[in-house]
Amino acid sequence: MIARLLLYPLLALMTAALALAGDPAYRRIDAAINGPHIDNPHNPVGAGAAHVSRARVPTSNDSLADLERVRNGDATDVYVSNRLGGPLELELSFTDAINVQSLPALPLRQVIAANTRVLISRIETMTPGQPSSYGVNLLTMPGDPHAIAGNVTYSLPVDENSSWDLGQVFHGGFSHTDEQNRFAVDLIVPVGTPVLAARGGVVMQVQSGFSGAGLNRAEFAERANLIRILHDDGSMAIYAHLQENGVLVKVGQRVNLGEVIAYSGNTGYSSGPHLHFCVQVNRGLRLVSVPFRMVGPNGFLPLPGQ
Repeated sequence: MIARLLLYPLLALMTAALALAGDPAYRRIDAAINGPHIDNPHNPVGAGAAHVSRARVPTSNDSLADLERVRNGDATDVYVSNRLGGPLELELSFTDAINVQSLPALPLRQVIAANTRVLISRIETMTPGQPSSYGVNLLTMPGDPHAIAGNVTYSLPVDENSSWDLGQVFHGGFSHTDEQNRFAVDLIVPVGTPVLAARGGVVMQVQSGFSGAGLNRAEFAERANLIRILHDDGSMAIYAHLQENGVLVKVGQRVNLGEVIAYSGNTGYSSGPHLHFCVQVNRGLRLVSVPFRMVGPNGFLPLPGQ
């Protein structure tokens, strides 16, 4: 089961809003193999079982991490590779473990740096000569759970002289109700509007290949294009509903305040063109939105409940 990006329509203002309950930031990779992994090749479990020397768990193109199991003598080393341009928190745990132990013990949580491959655990048979099998489950979340968002004023993420309107804001009754989106802003803008970095940082995650939008959640919930930018204080900004192939930056690239990073669109579960913006922090495998100030052409935007 993989939690995903969900986009919901804004009813009161007849536009759309992004709800990140189940953001693509959150990933569960179930690494149990059909037919158990054999830690003792001389005592296989199940018909047709074979000794596995190396196994990479298949992941989707937008996954945050790769999980790899590498045979090391009588043990198996479990590696995780962080695909993001910023830190990633993970939790690794056993599923259906029989006659195995891990060093360090599972479950465990760890933060790994951007674009790194790290040995997370070594799994061994407990009683030699006896059948052993297991699966592992990997949960991932972008960001350092110890990050504290600074008291920063953000710039408008579109040209203030362009055509834009303020849609759903903080505590919006339709979709800004969960902890990932409680403090989020929707700017109603035409498709193709240049999206500007509201604050400088490093591009952490990009998703740009989706097209189309609609109100069928099953069909469109996982098809929203976005950019996640990591700030120096560890907080992360989300720019979502971007145009298909409209992202102009790459993972790992540093962007400056006001730089054009993408073009707005209408992708995913959405009822109309708009840009969704919020600032999030990782609170221990939980993404939580935080309040912020944003300046427009007439001063601070009216964002309630700060």
